[in-house]
Amino acid sequence: MTQDSRDYILALDQGTSSSRAILFDRAGSVVRIAQREFRQYYPQPGHVEHDPYEIWQSQLAVAHEVLREAAIGPAQVRAIGITNQRETAVLWDRKTGEPVGRALVWQDRRTAPMCEALLQAGHEDTIRNSTGLVVDAYFSATKLRWMLDNYPGARERAQRGELAFGTVDSWLVWQLTDGQRHVTDVTNASRTMLFNIHRFEWDDALLALLDIPRSVLPEVLPSSGEIARTAPRLFGEPLLVAGIAGDQQAATFGQACLSPGMAKNTYGTGCFLLMNTDGTPVESKNRLLTTIGWQLGAAGATDGASRTQYCLEGGVFMGGATIQWLRDGLQIIQSAPEVEPLARQCEDSGGVVLVPAFAGLGAPHWDAFARGTLVGVTRGTGRPHIARAALEAIALQSVDVLEAMQKDAGIALAELRVDGGASRSDLLMQLQADLLGTPVVRPRVTETTALGAAYLAGLAVGYWSGLDELSSQWQVDRRFEPELSEDARQTALARWHRAVERARDWAREDDTR
Repeated sequence: MTQDSRDYILALDQGTSSSRAILFDRAGSVVRIAQREFRQYYPQPGHVEHDPYEIWQSQLAVAHEVLREAAIGPAQVRAIGITNQRETAVLWDRKTGEPVGRALVWQDRRTAPMCEALLQAGHEDTIRNSTGLVVDAYFSATKLRWMLDNYPGARERAQRGELAFGTVDSWLVWQLTDGQRHVTDVTNASRTMLFNIHRFEWDDALLALLDIPRSVLPEVLPSSGEIARTAPRLFGEPLLVAGIAGDQQAATFGQACLSPGMAKNTYGTGCFLLMNTDGTPVESKNRLLTTIGWQLGAAGATDGASRTQYCLEGGVFMGGATIQWLRDGLQIIQSAPEVEPLARQCEDSGGVVLVPAFAGLGAPHWDAFARGTLVGVTRGTGRPHIARAALEAIALQSVDVLEAMQKDAGIALAELRVDGGASRSDLLMQLQADLLGTPVVRPRVTETTALGAAYLAGLAVGYWSGLDELSSQWQVDRRFEPELSEDARQTALARWHRAVERARDWAREDDTR
């Protein structure tokens, strides 16, 4: 296909709270965005669910909307890239395409006792050595096991080969192809706790351990390459799906963190920090995750690039969701943008520390039984102090992860590249630089998750020439330099860690302290 200035890459960005479609041009600039929220289901404390049909319908709707509003025909779409909320588990009927039940979202904690049993039985090292992951309810494997055990007839149907499992990327490709393709990519597979990241295959020992039939699993493909073609009825003609990556790996790629030691933090519902460790997996000694960053097909592995890149990763469960709690739970703000001006009404938090462990603590603590804690409250505490403590909590959780990451990699971070909705807050980014003691850099294009998916798809079809061209497109919007003294920084970190200890292990039923 010849290159044309009127050609575009369509990115489908399926997130935890909304589905988005973004058109990118050859300069990596956003041409048009469409977004649609969908419902969150909380049937019990610690349970978080989505309706797979709502995910699909919202994603298809925004794809049509963005093409319509940009007056773009299907012939002008060179390729589609997909990026998605990871670890969310979907189980559906192969013949009808109907979900067996609701999707279990990555935030869902119902399988924490199952994970605790795996740890008690001594399986931690086996799972980590194969998958690079810690044993936690965050990942898809125990969610799938729960579905097979609890959705009526699911296990029997799975054993007969009637059911298909997938993360959200698999579900979308299945729908986009009218059930012709049941696939995932290596990045999403590496987040299931079932995939061997060294051999690039589903691990039979882990399937046996969790009693999961191989027949439900998708085919695993590179992140960039010819993956599928959409059903003609959806867009008027078949469109090529040429890129898939889990949202955080896509954001790392979109941030052009293409060399070892480069790192990014995405401030979305949670905060997710990834550091490129090149073509060799680095084993974490500090309870971080070793994960596949991306794998390029032959067309994308140019500029001498390794086909497979690994990353160290740490996830913070409550990033932007902490601000949502201020809005929906405490109701001290009416909209998320109000938090910054409110927090600026005070010079500091007045000693108030918020540990937003509402769904447990992620890396590097991995405490499913931790719960949210607000400490240091006095009669002088007001809404501004709590708002500032919430912003500080987002930054402090990220500091814990980044300090562990630098120890594991043996690399001192030169700068932290940032993206995601909350990265637009200048106050939060300055707090992050101050508490981390490292410059924070925000790019001009903050839609880096969708951009990474677009880049992976575009490389596969020759829309971009290679990684050098992608790196050259990355531009700085603003650089935040640390302004806090080292003594003040260490004092803030020590106070934070005291508060974290008070939140740890709170919800354990056998706690007799």
